[in-house]
Amino acid sequence: MIKTVSEKFIDILAALSILTALYFAFIFAPVEARMGAVQKIFYFHVASAWVGFFALFVTFIASIIFLKKRNSYLDYIAAASAEIGLLFCTIVIITGPIWAKPVWGVYWSWDPRLTTTLVLWFIYAGYIFLRKFVAETEKKRVYSAVLGIIGFVDVPIVFFSIRWWRTIHPNVLQKGGGGLHSHMLIALLVSVAAFTILYIALLNKRVRLFKLEERYMSNNE
Repeated sequence: MIKTVSEKFIDILAALSILTALYFAFIFAPVEARMGAVQKIFYFHVASAWVGFFALFVTFIASIIFLKKRNSYLDYIAAASAEIGLLFCTIVIITGPIWAKPVWGVYWSWDPRLTTTLVLWFIYAGYIFLRKFVAETEKKRVYSAVLGIIGFVDVPIVFFSIRWWRTIHPNVLQKGGGGLHSHMLIALLVSVAAFTILYIALLNKRVRLFKLEERYMSNNE
């Protein structure tokens, strides 16, 4: 398949957006007084969490519509978005401990936010394994759609965990930006926007790959 003009544009925009986010995170935003340079991880940690949640929401919606219409394209969107969501959830789990060690003194604590995020990772890792090991196409699509719907229940639990339970995890998504310096807030918003554009670019590529795989399988039957 040849890339369309819009796909090329999104790829270029994604690259430029990430470069812009790097500038805002490392140069534009000031160094946090107490945490120092390690605080810079925050911009990519939060942006990755946002994209991970958004990607799994897309999987949730696409799975619901797939079960109603049984359209293969919706299955591709759901599966591709789940893979990307798992990728960014992995980034969240990796970057969090890097920040936590100098700030909390430990890489990991069984904090409600951390624990529910890890559960979310396992749910969608299971989703990927399900698609790999169920051979019959229609069953694979239906089973993974059901899991994509049920698994999403953990996303609001992760999000609201710092409000429902006692936690040491910081909460920046509140009125006033959680006490963030204005330049830090701008850098965060730029990072979130950049990672969202990157998600769209990755989704386009993965759906294209699914289509190519389907064409290859059809030609070899």
